[in-house]
Amino acid sequence: MKKIVLAALALFASVGTASAQVEIGLKVSPSITSLRAESTSANSFKSDGSQLGFGGGLVVDYFFGENYAFSTGLWLTGKGGTISYTDISGNTPLAVKPKISTQYLELPVTIKLFTNEIAPATRLYFQVGPTLNVPIGTRINGDKFFTDPATGKENKASEYIYFIDADIMAGAGVEYQLGKSTKLFAGLSYHRGLVDIDHYFESNRGFKDVTIKNSSFGLDVGIKF
Repeated sequence: MKKIVLAALALFASVGTASAQVEIGLKVSPSITSLRAESTSANSFKSDGSQLGFGGGLVVDYFFGENYAFSTGLWLTGKGGTISYTDISGNTPLAVKPKISTQYLELPVTIKLFTNEIAPATRLYFQVGPTLNVPIGTRINGDKFFTDPATGKENKASEYIYFIDADIMAGAGVEYQLGKSTKLFAGLSYHRGLVDIDHYFESNRGFKDVTIKNSSFGLDVGIKF
């Protein structure tokens, strides 16, 4: 993780040095989030519902050409969803359906491509690249603690989630030049989790081949100065 962050910062600095233009702004991003869950048929992990998320934060575009920018920033994002599984550790199979909600601090490391003007002061943009995500708070069924119904043991909700996540992000939108240095933008983005965030079921309960990954589809609206 340390090497990845240092490499991102090095790229951030080198692009900034070569760039003649830096645009900084803020965005908000309501989204629909879910968890992609799977396992062997013994426990039958699966996604069982999405939820609304909300995020936003700082946007920084470093242009290294008229239509090309290295896009980064720092975002606070809510993700999660409901999963279901069957616990067969007891005499009677037990159906469990936890709703997991996690807040992440995200560092995007993306490329943003712009078209020429498609209308006066209006350009389309396309954005793609990874985001590095660190969980800063987790709740299960709305609480910071969760009691495993099969074992009766209470654990912190954060103990269910791996300490790091990463997405691949793809998005597109429109940017409008409002003034000399002010731009409005709006677009849609999809984040597909790459990291198995399960930190409990395999290591603590001994379940086999459990995989849980984040997904979200959001609306990005913001302003650059």
